Amino acid sequence: MDVLAPLRRRLRLTFSGQTDGVPDWELALEDGDDAGFFPPDSVTWRVHSDMTPIMGGIRALLTQALHPGVLAGVVDHSHYREDPLARLAGTIRWIFTVTYGDTVAARRASQHVRRVHEAVVGQYVDGRGVRRRYSANEPELLEWVHLAFTDAFLGSYEYVRGPLPASEADAYVAEWAIAAELMGVPDPPRSFAGLRERMDAYDDGARLSGGPRVDDVVGFLRNPPLDPLLVPGYRLLFAAAVDSMNDRYRDLLGLRRSSLGPLPLPVRPAAQATLAVVGRALGSTGPSEAAARRRLARLGAL
Repeated sequence: MDVLAPLRRRLRLTFSGQTDGVPDWELALEDGDDAGFFPPDSVTWRVHSDMTPIMGGIRALLTQALHPGVLAGVVDHSHYREDPLARLAGTIRWIFTVTYGDTVAARRASQHVRRVHEAVVGQYVDGRGVRRRYSANEPELLEWVHLAFTDAFLGSYEYVRGPLPASEADAYVAEWAIAAELMGVPDPPRSFAGLRERMDAYDDGARLSGGPRVDDVVGFLRNPPLDPLLVPGYRLLFAAAVDSMNDRYRDLLGLRRSSLGPLPLPVRPAAQATLAVVGRALGSTGPSEAAARRRLARLGAL
């Protein structure tokens, strides 16, 4: 008897929109005529093939919400409340296509996102109370989204699995800078120190801020409309995402580390256990990676 089958079905529905089989776009990653931007021994493959991007996705969304221009684009132009899984599935599709697809597929997926972004325009009020216009394709907003993803995926991996050697952390930032360039980000950081410096520069009193709109999104991310079977694990991963963030971002988000009175709760081992169960349910090799490996084997690149 497969006791993890109900969990597996619900996880597949959450991440891919279907309970059985593999989505066509993942199977299509087997196609193509080159090895793609990232080889199997890259740090990017190691980080993205782990279960930790599930936690990293939560942390990335929280971090992205700190930029009022990025937040306005999400709130004003997406249906994240009515259909939160659709936005999640779209993000997963782009990340995995860039990670595992050939270069043509990676460029095509990025161009698709940029076309969708063309309609995402409007106004927002910055941290100093100045009303500004925004476009989702403008470099500042694209860069903050990239920085937040890079920081969250790397930070979540190290939180759960342990710190990477400095050279490998630098390698991940440098490798994933390719994804930023595909999206039109000029001169993305290529080292961990560069990543931290670039993120710190955004905290200038205008570009990052908290406030009621942030509070509303944080409340939604804390308790999204998930299948009841997934709620306990999600809450543990949300707590871990918060625990792994730096103090400044937590303060802006109005969040605190989980504790029982003065005693911190053991969030890290709980997150490790949760992701281990998810890994058992979904398998050690995801369908995107498996499709990429078949392409690489066909090309003689394995």
